[in-house]
Amino acid sequence: MTRPGPPLAALGLGLALALAPPSTTPARAQDGAAVQERDYQDCMILARAAPADGLESALAWAALGGGDGARHCAAVALIGLGRYREAARRLERLAADLRSGNAALSLDVLVQAGQAWVLAGDATRAYAVQSAALDIDPDNVELLLDRGITLATAKNYWEAVDDFNRALELAPERPDLLTLRASAYRYLDARDLARDDIARALTHAPNDPDALLERGMLRRLAGDSAGARDDWLRVIGLAEGTPSAEAARANLAKLDAKAE
Repeated sequence: MTRPGPPLAALGLGLALALAPPSTTPARAQDGAAVQERDYQDCMILARAAPADGLESALAWAALGGGDGARHCAAVALIGLGRYREAARRLERLAADLRSGNAALSLDVLVQAGQAWVLAGDATRAYAVQSAALDIDPDNVELLLDRGITLATAKNYWEAVDDFNRALELAPERPDLLTLRASAYRYLDARDLARDDIARALTHAPNDPDALLERGMLRRLAGDSAGARDDWLRVIGLAEGTPSAEAARANLAKLDAKAE
């Protein structure tokens, strides 16, 4: 199953303002929020562009009273450094600390914690975090998508289909959801259902690389090597430099090796 990398960017202006330090006057509060916002955005930009420098900056800011914004920035930097478990633990703690003051922000950070656990390869912990988040917001499509991917990663494909089904009830025309469900159906050997989902996905997004990649896999399983090759070549042309293109190349190599 393929999907673009998890959205691990900063929470943005809302978090920066929510974490602004209290002040004794409205004017000072406004100034404090503006400073906190600027520091937060600067730290996050650095954390994404140069994670090692971003972590150092976040830790220095935390020592100067950067608070939850600095903590979040440090966790994002750790993700960039590949220290996923440490990042996930920090994000879980931050979400717990935010819960009483701002439930929405706590949920956003909890979502990121689940994504970090997926990157760490700990499907069990990711599932627990994502389930806790869904207890708070059961109709969150992105959360259902994330947990479905976690379940599929653990080869619990029917449970993954259940999450994708619910997500598609809420967002019935999303090509990424249809493609993910098609992939789960393929692993379950329910190829007719998989083909139906891919046909729907490509109706809405004819040049979607993930949907084309998946259709190529289904065509190969059906014995249509020429059709599979066409789909995978299109993926490479549309999405060079992405995981989807790399997967298409790998499948083409296998197809060529089998033909020899």
